[in-house]
Amino acid sequence: MKKISTILLAISVLLIFSCKNEKKTDNPFFSEFQTPFQVPPFDKIDTTHYMPAFIEGMKQQNAEIDAIVNNTAEPDFDNTILALDKSGLMLSRVSSVFFNMTEANTNDQLQNIARLLSPMLSKHRDDIAMNENLFKKIKAVYEKRNDSKLDSSQIRVIEKYYKDFERSGANLSKKDQDKLRKINEELSGLSISFGDNLLAETNENFELVIDNKKDLDGLPQEVIDGAAEVAKEKKMEGKWAFGLSKPSMIPFLQYAKNRELREKIYRGYFMRGNNGNKNDNKEIASKMAKLSFEKANLLGFKTYAAYVIDQNMAKTPEKVDEFLMKLWNAALPVAKNEVKEMQKIIDSEDGKFKLQPWDWWYYAEKVRKAKYDLDENELKPYFSLSNVRDGMFGVATKLYGITFTKLTDLPVYYKDVETFEVKEKDGSHLGILYLDYHPRPSKSGGAWCTTFQSAGWRDGKKVDPIVSMVCNFTKPTGDVPALLNFDETSTLFHEFGHALHSLFTVGKYDRTTGSVPQDYVELPSQVMENWAGDPEVLKTYAKHYKTGAVIPDKLVDKIEKSSLFNQGFITVEYLAASLLDLAYYNINEPKLVNVEEFEKQAMDKIGLIPEILPRYRTTYFSHIFSGGYSAGYYVYIWAAVLDADAFAAFKESGDIYNQELAAKFRKYCLQEVGEGEGMDQYRLFRGKDPNVDALLKRRGLLSK
Repeated sequence: MKKISTILLAISVLLIFSCKNEKKTDNPFFSEFQTPFQVPPFDKIDTTHYMPAFIEGMKQQNAEIDAIVNNTAEPDFDNTILALDKSGLMLSRVSSVFFNMTEANTNDQLQNIARLLSPMLSKHRDDIAMNENLFKKIKAVYEKRNDSKLDSSQIRVIEKYYKDFERSGANLSKKDQDKLRKINEELSGLSISFGDNLLAETNENFELVIDNKKDLDGLPQEVIDGAAEVAKEKKMEGKWAFGLSKPSMIPFLQYAKNRELREKIYRGYFMRGNNGNKNDNKEIASKMAKLSFEKANLLGFKTYAAYVIDQNMAKTPEKVDEFLMKLWNAALPVAKNEVKEMQKIIDSEDGKFKLQPWDWWYYAEKVRKAKYDLDENELKPYFSLSNVRDGMFGVATKLYGITFTKLTDLPVYYKDVETFEVKEKDGSHLGILYLDYHPRPSKSGGAWCTTFQSAGWRDGKKVDPIVSMVCNFTKPTGDVPALLNFDETSTLFHEFGHALHSLFTVGKYDRTTGSVPQDYVELPSQVMENWAGDPEVLKTYAKHYKTGAVIPDKLVDKIEKSSLFNQGFITVEYLAASLLDLAYYNINEPKLVNVEEFEKQAMDKIGLIPEILPRYRTTYFSHIFSGGYSAGYYVYIWAAVLDADAFAAFKESGDIYNQELAAKFRKYCLQEVGEGEGMDQYRLFRGKDPNVDALLKRRGLLSK
């Protein structure tokens, strides 16, 4: 690491020197964006603009912090807390574009800049968080907060900043602060390396190329056509190419009759980052777990999980573990029964082998057809991407009165990204929404929602949100539009829920506007999935892409009846990953672990069956090693309890578009959620605590 740091330092000096010579007027980040709605001017942003803007942004924020520290007036809310809250505007502007691009449309140059920036930004953050004189002023305001005639919102902001500084090492000795700085810098660099390695392993280092048409037996025609198009793009005319992105891999696992090739592609997937090559992530994961423990220990916590969860609704790792194991004990027997069902099919076909992880999707699909008479390919024509998009927009309009107008004059960072203006019921501007649908080598896998500009207030003016949803759905082929399976349909609604949270957020202070505990984050997204599959909603958007015919009742009925299909597997593979996450961050001594042995022991301890792998194994578990969900992957199912209970409120009212309930949900759970603790805000909407039984019932996991 020392050698790399020396090289980075040398490059930094060169870049800083070159920045001095750049005309600030040539760099879009040096002023407010001169675009409609102040969206990022992607058509004018060049890779060379980022580093000068980051350096200037850090410089400006340092000057703003110095102004707070050197102010001779008695510290108060305005001259200390508000000044801190509004600092770093330029740094925020460039960061929100740059880091979104490193995920959605990256290249070697951006990745190199990210590696260079990592230690610089880590130092910048730590310099502020460990500024002794700044913390003294914050502490002075904190100690007199209840005697200063401040409103509840102001008091909450003060308390949040005080806690932030405490948790960032402001109370540590100089010696321990130096240790913490070193740990933060190393963790930041390792996190970037983990993500870069995974991107290479997913998009560059594996490809299943088929040149024998017989090996395509069982695959639907649109899957074959898509693979042919990918091969053609890669100058392999007459062949078929499959990769490790889920839109490519999952259909292959579901339908390909060639078991050997199913194993090959799935093995390529679950061995990512574990191939002993330059992209191997084992050592990185081990180091990150060790360093995270050391960080937590310095800050007075027994484990990193305890440090993280202390800020969440759950409060302690023990409570999370108890919650997860309750679900595990309900789900594991269901998953074992699913194995038995599939093994029966294998045996009846004279398969002469035991079910393996790469067989699951293939035989689960057979179970679905046999048990529910439901063929996913029968559904997909009704779920064209444009219809699903319009359907989710329609739900939001019926619930909240907002509308979506497609724009074609805004700059975008990739040619097929769509943009929409979102308006309130009265026609006033609410925000801008970007939609980025399809996989490409420059994009990370999965789906997420982010912002190019968060809602808030600046100089007495409302700042409108600019939100982006990024997905990896199958591309259109020939004259067939992009057709989604039902999981992908739910995913689009899910990310749209995050988008609504960002669009609706209101608040005067950046620190608390829209800010929620990590185990609350997925409530706004997951609750929207309930509308995606509701029979009443399906009738509004599930229309055949060729004929326009509304999805027939028999298919809607099959979707509803099959909602319990494969729930043992879905719940167990998720919980296994959640418990693996907690195992890494509950390490209570500064030791490096053998990743493969550690993972095996953690899974053996909970009794994971060999037919199922954790949804994410260690070396490609980007959520917890490069995605900000360390000791927090459990939050999806914690929030699932809330979302099942919340949707039950709409069902109980007899109207899933109940606008009175929607207004309450918007106000307490989306708009003003940063004004109070997560569970308190939820109770204001629901009038009571959530009940876990709603989730267990929905998944078919309640004991008979």
